[in-house]
Amino acid sequence: MPASPSTARAINDRLALRLMQDQGPLTAGQLKQLTGLSRPTVADLVERLAAAGLIEVVGEAGEQRRGPNARLYGIVTGRAHLAALDVRTEGVAVLVSDLVGRVLAEASVPIGGDMGTGPAVEQAVTVVERALKESGADRLHTVGIGAPGLIDPASGELRDSSGLPAWHRRLVAALQERLPEARVTVENETNLAALAEQREGAASDRDTFVLLWLGHGTGAAVVLDGALRRGASGGTGEIGFLPVPGTTGLPSATDCEGGFHSLAGSAAVVALAREHGFGPAREPVPGEPEAAGLVRAAVAQVDASGGAADSTSGRFLDALADRLAIGAASVVAVLDPGCVVLGGEVGQAGGEALATRVADRLRRMAPLPTQVRPSLLGGAAVLRGALLTARESAQEELFGGR
Repeated sequence: MPASPSTARAINDRLALRLMQDQGPLTAGQLKQLTGLSRPTVADLVERLAAAGLIEVVGEAGEQRRGPNARLYGIVTGRAHLAALDVRTEGVAVLVSDLVGRVLAEASVPIGGDMGTGPAVEQAVTVVERALKESGADRLHTVGIGAPGLIDPASGELRDSSGLPAWHRRLVAALQERLPEARVTVENETNLAALAEQREGAASDRDTFVLLWLGHGTGAAVVLDGALRRGASGGTGEIGFLPVPGTTGLPSATDCEGGFHSLAGSAAVVALAREHGFGPAREPVPGEPEAAGLVRAAVAQVDASGGAADSTSGRFLDALADRLAIGAASVVAVLDPGCVVLGGEVGQAGGEALATRVADRLRRMAPLPTQVRPSLLGGAAVLRGALLTARESAQEELFGGR
């Protein structure tokens, strides 16, 4: 059944806007070529979007082409402003962007474990307001938050989770109260990292993969057939609770000690390095897990020695790969993702040296062919994923009526 004229116009408008988002400003001629629409249809489309305040002339295609046909049309980036938050147990990082995702301001604040819930929430909200002021924007349209813990798939709310600060849950409500015009959404941090790696990172060519998060703690995100899978209760990927050999006990419903976390969390990796006589890292990066610095230093030493496996650093990386392969093999046996991305700060620090070691062990442990890749975005993937989801949410609303 053919689309009605209004429906066809809406489809064409959204197509043009998506092209400008992905490729930047375009001329009417380029829109005609990319969309396959007729010249009169494109002319009507451009006039309609400009009248709606969604696009504007931002320049000309070149000095050789003057006149109306050379005008470059781009999205009105100031039509809406967005914020992305990476909420960790030890602090908050935030950035503010325009409608196309161009970052205008960034800020962060540490929040100590001894700080009360009220002061912690106030600190976090204040840093968002400061970034908003520095960006030059007067209000936010959409706020995307990445946080550890379970997100209720029915309500979209952050659920109570043992071991996580109480201010995490309070923060969402506080932001909504202080920013009443903004739409505030929250998503599990590892899921956002996976979306970022899929769009802009190590899994950009994959529709199915698993991100194994290796930072202060551990986690996993599952993307199957292009879709993020959250599970019945929002708990898909809680791999820290996975019972594994090599620990001194078993995890419980309220404590992941004894699970995979005890092998691959930052504290466990630091202890492993010391067992092998390696460490500490010489130049720790503020806010980064200590394990990431140790792994980065080990990789540098192995590279400098020509890949010698019998060095202290080589033995440490081998032992770490043994541990990571246990968790990866469990995921591969159940999901057959074809690709595992070693994410987070530790996965990025390990690079190809660590990924290759894990792949070698996984090849011996699991019958299913699986690529192992290092993260390209590291810890920054959470903030980037939060921005991507905020941008898509805002554009869906603003462009949806076209």
